[in-house]
Amino acid sequence: MVHPPHPSRPVRAVLVEDHHLVAEAIRLAWADSSEVEVVATVGSVAAALVQVRLHRPDVVLLDRRLPDGDGLDAIAGFEECGARVLVLTGEASVSVAARAAESGAAGLVLKSARLEELTDAVLRVAAGEVVFDGGLLAGVLDKLTGRARDGVVPLTVRERETLLLMAEGASTEEIGERMGVARNTVRNHVQRVLEKLGARSKLEAVAIARRDGLLD
Repeated sequence: MVHPPHPSRPVRAVLVEDHHLVAEAIRLAWADSSEVEVVATVGSVAAALVQVRLHRPDVVLLDRRLPDGDGLDAIAGFEECGARVLVLTGEASVSVAARAAESGAAGLVLKSARLEELTDAVLRVAAGEVVFDGGLLAGVLDKLTGRARDGVVPLTVRERETLLLMAEGASTEEIGERMGVARNTVRNHVQRVLEKLGARSKLEAVAIARRDGLLD
């Protein structure tokens, strides 16, 4: 396994897990870590949104099934705060992973993963990579690109720039900073890119763009 470069500071993470024993085990495992700092541990979607807005973490480690709803439905709200989302789940199917990707997640890891694998996934997601467990990624991309429309709709210069930054894994906030535009402008660019490519998420848009040679 090729490890990502160590960050200059610990990756700040909000852990969203309603099973207390699982949450406590992960929190304690990283208690003395120089790589990952858990800044908040919560057990519901509502509490997670509060803590993400408060702490502005790098990564949200998100359980899928929560008492007040499906964690995947809250991903857009976490992204708006500049956080990338790594889904933590007990299910390892292409359909689940594809739905996570469609919702905007940067990756998916199993609850049965070793601590080293979980830490590696968090670091990679924080570094802008897309991380899906095992052999799921190829299936996810096949599933997503299979839904794409035929033909390529021309992108404007700004839309192409947005797409390239999306391919690098940049968040909405980072795209705005690098392009020198407001967050709402970035959202408009992203929405137009998704519409023109027939995509439902950033990951699907990037997959379609790679397939059609738009990132060459």
